[in-house]
Amino acid sequence: MSLFLDKSIAVGLLTAIVFTQFAHGSVEPWSLAVFELILTVVLLLWGIKATLDKRLAITVPAAALPVAALLLLGIAQSVVFTGETGERSSLSMDVEATRYTVLALFFLAASFVVAANFFVTRERLWLLASLLTVFGAMVAAFALIQYFTWNGRFYWLRATGSSVFGPFVNHNHFAGYMAMLMPVPLGLLLRAVRGPVQLLYGFVTALMGTATIVSGSRSGVISLTAAMVLMAILNRRWTVGAVYGRAYSDALEPKRFRLSRLGPIAVVSLSMIAGVFWIGATPIIERFGRAVDQLVRSGTPDVSRAMMWNETTKLIHDHPIVGAGLGTYHTVYPIYGTTEKFFGLDYTHNDYLQVLADAGAVGGVIAVWFIVTIFSGASRGIRSRDPLFASLALAGTAGIFAVLVQSLSDTDLQIPSNALLFLVLSAVVSRVGARGLVS
Repeated sequence: MSLFLDKSIAVGLLTAIVFTQFAHGSVEPWSLAVFELILTVVLLLWGIKATLDKRLAITVPAAALPVAALLLLGIAQSVVFTGETGERSSLSMDVEATRYTVLALFFLAASFVVAANFFVTRERLWLLASLLTVFGAMVAAFALIQYFTWNGRFYWLRATGSSVFGPFVNHNHFAGYMAMLMPVPLGLLLRAVRGPVQLLYGFVTALMGTATIVSGSRSGVISLTAAMVLMAILNRRWTVGAVYGRAYSDALEPKRFRLSRLGPIAVVSLSMIAGVFWIGATPIIERFGRAVDQLVRSGTPDVSRAMMWNETTKLIHDHPIVGAGLGTYHTVYPIYGTTEKFFGLDYTHNDYLQVLADAGAVGGVIAVWFIVTIFSGASRGIRSRDPLFASLALAGTAGIFAVLVQSLSDTDLQIPSNALLFLVLSAVVSRVGARGLVS
């Protein structure tokens, strides 16, 4: 029974990953509620398992501490004080919005802890990697099919006027999600799989990369490129010692191994370029061309974003320590905005400014703490002598880096599905980099 519950918990988290993505990123209240219900069931199963085992063993990775700190900050922001005259005050400028965000953050944090505790064995990590690879291929294929047969409706059923691509309302969010997923099959191709099956992993990687570029997201193309460049650099520096039985530096490695490591990335890149030109590269080239034209004319590649960012800095100036409150941007921005068409914005299209606006300098410190902790674990995991551990550390690091790059001009981490995948990858990197998993 305990083993069955253990597997059910892992399957429950995988179900949440798949559901949140296909439910348009879980940006609507109904889909977010279903995600939270799935995690509630997962946590209940964990509690039942602990009761049957008569012990509750929880591993808390170092990266979980900044996540918990952000959650505590949100709770503090949502506390309301009532004065003698009945006047209510709080750290948040919209208490209800902050409480709604804190609830979602709690379940995302729970997902991180579940992933860190139930995806630790080689068998489970291989299951996770396989599911993400198959899942990514399915999403990419669906997105391209929908692109060719687009009739103005989600899944050919639900009408929408948004810049849709794949299951996402916003093509940038699709590109950000795929930029996190694509390194998984590529990492396995570089480190863990050998023989004819490499062709399959190469095809899946190229398919996912092609869909990302065809989505038309400029930030997605840049973040995808950044992820592949980082993987090439890290893979060139460190590799699994399959021949010598240890991790060794590139300086001591025979030339033939260097070529074999760089070859797959080059082949995949060329395949992606060929796929994009076969489908039609004109739209994405024109989008980059317009960005260059705006940069020459106005000094910024995106005038609208520049205006939002400038106005958001005023918000940050007025709430420098703990911010205006998690999830309050939609409410607070109109106070500082000067362009009416932006008044309905939920996010500032820059995750770094978003953190400072919502959580102030305290939130900024927490974000830096999390990033440093993750990359510290990644540096150890990539040097693992186990090919699977090393490949997942490499892939997870590249996926996380892709999001950090795209976050300069988008808010992928505000989208529940993207935040969930980001935290699962972070949990895997943390655990693989832990002392118990590095051989």
